Amino acid sequence: MKIKSMTATFGKLDHARLEPGDGLNLIYAPNEGGKSTWCAFWRAMLYGIDTRDRDKKGHLADKNRYQPWSGAPMEGEVELEWEGRSVTIRRGPRGSVPFGAFSAVYTGTQEPVPGLTAQGCGELLTGAGAEVFARSAFVGGDQLTVTSAPELERRIAALVSSGEETVSFSQVRERLKEWLNRRKVNRSVGEIPRLEGSLAQVRGELEQLEEVTALLTRLEGERAELERRRDRLAAQEEAHKLLARRERAERYARAQADCQAAREQLTALEEENRARPLPDRESLKRAQGELQYLKVLDEEIKQGESALHQAEEDCDRARHETRNSRFQGLSAQEALSRAETDRREHREAAAQAETQGRRFRYLQATGLLLAAAAAAAGLLVQTPALCLAGLGAYLLCAVLSALALRRKKEAQRRAADLLSRWNVSSAEEMSALAEDYAARVQAADQAAQALKTVRGALSDRQARRENSRADLLAFVRPFAPEVRDLFGVSAALSRALNRDHELAAARERLEERRRRLDDLSAQGDVGGPLPDGPRELPDRPLEEIQADLVRTRAQLEELTARLNQARGRQRAMGDPAALEAGRQELEDALARRQLEYDALSLSMEAMERANARLQERFSPELTRLAGRYLARLTGDRYAQLTLTRDFQGSVRGAEDVLPHSALYLSRGTADQLYLALRLAICRLCLPQKPPIVLDDALAAFDEDRLRLALELLRELAGEQQQLLLFTCRRREEELLSGVPGVTRLEL
Repeated sequence: MKIKSMTATFGKLDHARLEPGDGLNLIYAPNEGGKSTWCAFWRAMLYGIDTRDRDKKGHLADKNRYQPWSGAPMEGEVELEWEGRSVTIRRGPRGSVPFGAFSAVYTGTQEPVPGLTAQGCGELLTGAGAEVFARSAFVGGDQLTVTSAPELERRIAALVSSGEETVSFSQVRERLKEWLNRRKVNRSVGEIPRLEGSLAQVRGELEQLEEVTALLTRLEGERAELERRRDRLAAQEEAHKLLARRERAERYARAQADCQAAREQLTALEEENRARPLPDRESLKRAQGELQYLKVLDEEIKQGESALHQAEEDCDRARHETRNSRFQGLSAQEALSRAETDRREHREAAAQAETQGRRFRYLQATGLLLAAAAAAAGLLVQTPALCLAGLGAYLLCAVLSALALRRKKEAQRRAADLLSRWNVSSAEEMSALAEDYAARVQAADQAAQALKTVRGALSDRQARRENSRADLLAFVRPFAPEVRDLFGVSAALSRALNRDHELAAARERLEERRRRLDDLSAQGDVGGPLPDGPRELPDRPLEEIQADLVRTRAQLEELTARLNQARGRQRAMGDPAALEAGRQELEDALARRQLEYDALSLSMEAMERANARLQERFSPELTRLAGRYLARLTGDRYAQLTLTRDFQGSVRGAEDVLPHSALYLSRGTADQLYLALRLAICRLCLPQKPPIVLDDALAAFDEDRLRLALELLRELAGEQQQLLLFTCRRREEELLSGVPGVTRLEL
């Protein structure tokens, strides 16, 4: 089979077309040029798109990943040569299913190709299913490793055995595991655990049935004992109640007598009150309070009189302290004003004396300097006139300085007179004297105001006392006309309150005894004949007997409920014979399933041993061919290749003592190992030689091994097999430059 052309609206491809040639095709495109998209398109055209796949974390389903960027429907066409004829395959949308529509016709006609269907197209054209194709002829740069698959196992096993295998080891193992799991997965899943659980349940039910039978016998005995105890306690309770009824009847008779006595006492007090009626109790209380307040007023009046005397003394003392000859008849403000005026005048006189003093010293110094200067000049030039002029200037300065000295003394005398008038040594003391006088005047005014306040308060209290005394006498006169003073008022109020208290107490006493009589009557059993019974109380108190009786009845109810439950459980468990038969049947079924499980386990072990032996000689032809390819790719560095059943490779060189796992190899060497393995699988397992697609599969190869790989691929392409090598580098093109039989394409 060979690809002649591909047209795709797929992912980033929009009606893009690719026409590879025969043999080796070198297809160059930079990153994001569409190489991987063309590879995925070829696989999707062969095997379709799995619409059941869903997006996962780090993974996009193909149906979403390759939706056309242009928004057009996902569709494509491939023209290929198969069995000597040209065939055109088309896939497109069917409703909302991508690539759901399929057709395969002979090119240029509408004649369907027999056998080519949407599901079997890829397997019929390539000779392999999707699992084998993805592990052989479809080589991606990031997925060179080969993993195990049942279909691939069957094909490789056919190389080992003498006949065609239709079932792989993994499938048989999975089937045996399934059978084993049906019987037993772990302690809780499978037929064996289910049977064991059912058997344990039946055994438990039999044991429970025996326990319930024993429990019923024990509970019935306990119930009979509790019933006897209940009857004994009930008889003791009844004896207590009978004696209590007799006691209530006696208390009721005494209460009737007490109530009658209280009624008679109240009647006598009410008759006395009608003869001389009293005010109500609240009025009496208020009057008594007013009397107490009069006592308080007397005390306050005494204190007020003392305070008045003290205030008068304080006022006289303050007025006496304001008498001062210096400020006689002046107010505080006038005294402060006079002090300020004299202080300012003293300050001005002192300032004038200081100024005249400085002028005197200045004139004296000036006269002396002028006289000295004139004398010196006259002597120097021998001119008597200069000496006379200097003498005249000195005399003038002396006259002026004398005048200044006289004015200074006059100012000093005025300042001294002011201080002498105030009898102080400094001007600041004038203000202090005036402020002291102002403070005394203010204190005298405050003392006078306090005297006025105390005198007014004392007058108010005296008037209040007289008014209250008259009111109290008027209040008690209706029920105590003999009262003439406050002492008599107090005695009358006490007698009235005492009589009112007695009346209220008599009413309360009568009401309390009526309530007690009603309470005793409400208790019942206070009249009528009493039945015969015991005359002495039982040994235990009634409360203890009643509590014990309540507990006994509760225990009896609980025990009866438990007894009924046990009987219900006994009925629900069914016939013991049927349970025993069910137990025997479950034991037989469990023995059969256990025997089957042991047989399957032995089969699994035998198959594992056989598989281990088969792995020892796993596909010698595949390993030989893959080893020969690996030697070609590595320049004979590694000539021997071995594979495990799950395709884990190991290599050994000519000088190596032991083989090396692919895990120890470099990335490039590991890629060469698995490329050799894929090419060998294509050669041995795909006899129809479908096109081999390589997507940047040689990216990790160095220059030498890249050259060797291209030679091997060109050789394979010469065997009438088409190869499509996609690359994002120019070095493959440089190495294949001038080599015949290579088709070069650029996307």
